Amino acid sequence: MEALVRTAIGQDSHRFDSEDSQKKLMLGGIAIPGYPGLQGNSDADVILHAVTNAVSGITGVSILGAVSDKLCLEQGVTDSKVYLEKALEHLGGYRIAHVSMTLEGKRPKMAPHTSSIRESVAGLLSLSVENVCITATTGEGLTAFGRGEGISVFAIVTAQKTSMVSPA
Repeated sequence: MEALVRTAIGQDSHRFDSEDSQKKLMLGGIAIPGYPGLQGNSDADVILHAVTNAVSGITGVSILGAVSDKLCLEQGVTDSKVYLEKALEHLGGYRIAHVSMTLEGKRPKMAPHTSSIRESVAGLLSLSVENVCITATTGEGLTAFGRGEGISVFAIVTAQKTSMVSPA
């Protein structure tokens, strides 16, 4: 019997680019001014990459890697929103119901950006903002992320079967 609810976890992390880099810091599809971007072939949006990996966990179809490399390196697509859209194409009879993300990093301070990131991710997943949660920690400086060298994100996505048979 196929599960009515599926839950999957995704993770991604990137190191900050050099301070003099012109690359924008992208988090959840939002440009965060005043900080260097993250290293990567794409825009290196760790939030969208973690969510994309979690969606891949729901569908069993890996997007980050061969698919994103082809889009990025062969077609010049560096917008991580496109990678997430590709992952969502494989949901079949499921729809995303909820996403929760935890970000570890010393910078940027997340409080001023949390609302806009939640709204952006909600729009990308066709969710109400109430079903998109984000928390942040510095990890007390115990890791490279907490020391400000990069950002790490874990995302948990829950999806529900859209065509549920009602009991007789």
